[in-house]
Amino acid sequence: MKFAISYSTAGGLDPDRLVAYARHAENCGFEGLYLPEHVVLYPGAALGSFEFPPTLPYPDPLDCLTFVAAATRRILLGTAVLLLPYHHPVTLAKRLATIDVLSRGRMRLLTVGLGALPGEAEAVGVDFGTRGRRADEAIDVLRLLWEGDGEGVDFDGGFFGLDRAVSYPKPHGVTHLPIHVGGSSRAAARRAGRRGDGYFPGGALTPGERAAQWELARSAAAEAGRDPDALEYTRWGSIDMTPERVEAFAAQGVTRIVVAPTTADPEGQRKEMSAFADRFSLSG
Repeated sequence: MKFAISYSTAGGLDPDRLVAYARHAENCGFEGLYLPEHVVLYPGAALGSFEFPPTLPYPDPLDCLTFVAAATRRILLGTAVLLLPYHHPVTLAKRLATIDVLSRGRMRLLTVGLGALPGEAEAVGVDFGTRGRRADEAIDVLRLLWEGDGEGVDFDGGFFGLDRAVSYPKPHGVTHLPIHVGGSSRAAARRAGRRGDGYFPGGALTPGERAAQWELARSAAAEAGRDPDALEYTRWGSIDMTPERVEAFAAQGVTRIVVAPTTADPEGQRKEMSAFADRFSLSG
């Protein structure tokens, strides 16, 4: 089992605090650090019963991860989730490859999702109803650009088009970066199987629906001629979870668990991270 940790900027974006958090996570032995994304918020933006305070600070996750990469040596860099339909894949391919090169191959926990706030899509000029198809094309374009050579690549889609497009630099030492798919729907599970390198479902699912979605991701991979056993399965966990709970996750096929501190106090966060690392011997 692999263990990673997420970082919240709900209390504001302080560079010293972010670096201290990332370095402590790295020293504890966590595999990776995840940051979320919201491109824009607005009064009334809500997911279910939770309404986002419009002034909640959501910095650009890729800029933050570049900053983290310069201050750390080993920890992998992740997003949970990057809102793929709101990024143009041509510019995104270059940004991600650049981060991967500068970090010597650590931009390896990219998780993409569709976004669930209609006003966010409207603000960036994206039709909310087509964001799934747009994301599918974007994944294809990202991989084409990373895999292409000096002769360029072509793509003729409903949202994006390429004519002998050449994108350098390439990811560090690999043909393309892993792309995990996040979400809480069966459509997300199918997308993970057909196009993704892994599935990272949301937290608010019943056990039965969660199991059904994981099986759907695997079956979609097999139907697409891909190896379902190659899919990684990432899940949210709690920072106080027990070894028995981790074993239960493993029995469900989970390969990575992402946790988050329960407190906003930096000293409390460090203590929780250290306790988790000791419980599972991460640094050993």
